[in-house]
Amino acid sequence: MYTPNDLAIYIHWPFCKSKCPYCDFYSVVNPSIDQDVLVKEYIEALLKYYDLASERYVKSIFFGGGTPSLIKPKNVAKIIDFICSKWKNYDNIEISLEANPNSRYNSIFSDFKNAGINRLSLGVQALNEDDLHFFGRTHNLATARLCLEEIVKTFDNHSADLIYARPHQNMNEWQKELCEICGYGLKHISLYQLTIEENTVFARKGIHPLKDDEAVQMYNFTRQFLADHGYKHYEVSNFAQNDYESRHNMTYWQGGDYLGIGKTAHGRLYLNNQHIATEYPFIHTPITADERAEELLLMGLRLTQGINKANFKKICGINLDSFINQNKAQQLREMNLLEESADFLRVSYDGMLFLDEIIRELCYK
Repeated sequence: MYTPNDLAIYIHWPFCKSKCPYCDFYSVVNPSIDQDVLVKEYIEALLKYYDLASERYVKSIFFGGGTPSLIKPKNVAKIIDFICSKWKNYDNIEISLEANPNSRYNSIFSDFKNAGINRLSLGVQALNEDDLHFFGRTHNLATARLCLEEIVKTFDNHSADLIYARPHQNMNEWQKELCEICGYGLKHISLYQLTIEENTVFARKGIHPLKDDEAVQMYNFTRQFLADHGYKHYEVSNFAQNDYESRHNMTYWQGGDYLGIGKTAHGRLYLNNQHIATEYPFIHTPITADERAEELLLMGLRLTQGINKANFKKICGINLDSFINQNKAQQLREMNLLEESADFLRVSYDGMLFLDEIIRELCYK
């Protein structure tokens, strides 16, 4: 649920050992970066934001990338210690870090735990050698498996990513990977359908994902398989055991306030009765209530629980019923793609297959 005084903080570490051919996120292959200098810049930016939002309670810190597992653990500790020394924070604060298996050394996970990380998300992407090579991953299957075993032993809260609907992938192969990933006892699993984005190596090579009808079958199979293995489908691509949803990402999806620190990172703050879009290092741009409402719709319908109407109005001051295209909403309800009550609006189980189209229909009158 939305709480006005809560704050999430995202730390963007854009550096990687190599560029994956499917990735369209901003990243830089530059292992020689002076980390100490950059961490000092991050802390200086955080201090400026503290002056703006010192009364907030920090609910989560998320180190994303790029490849945050390339940060020296001592520098992770510096950032965490600074945030927790300045802002008030909850006893159960979630502090996550994304790691790649290619960053592994013998004590890496215990070092990050000692630095203050309490949730580790591992970017595996595939559990067979051929597709790891296809994805341009610089780790092998043995290393991925070793890392999965280690994070489960080291952390109480853990997640892993896989990508499916790969070219020529079949259901039997995917079922084997799902069986394996579920066997580790992870608290959270993120499963992303392969999309080919512009300006990626895959796009330039003319790579195509699995055909739509086969991808739909794979998505439906995946949802049922994860449910049978104790994972709740709570967001279009995310599954969690009880109470292990990503609290940081829920801030985005439910419209909470957050800061983004690092190149290309952005944030959203509500200050002095004004919605503010922030860009690193310290750029503030007012946005309208309608613009914020559209963001809430885009993000909130990704959740299987949908949008809480009272929260929607509390955040942007607009009634959800009056904001959406009601004619389209009625058509979508009749098609059993949208579900609505006095309290919520959500995409149905079948509607998740058409999420992007549904959002477009509701946004434009």
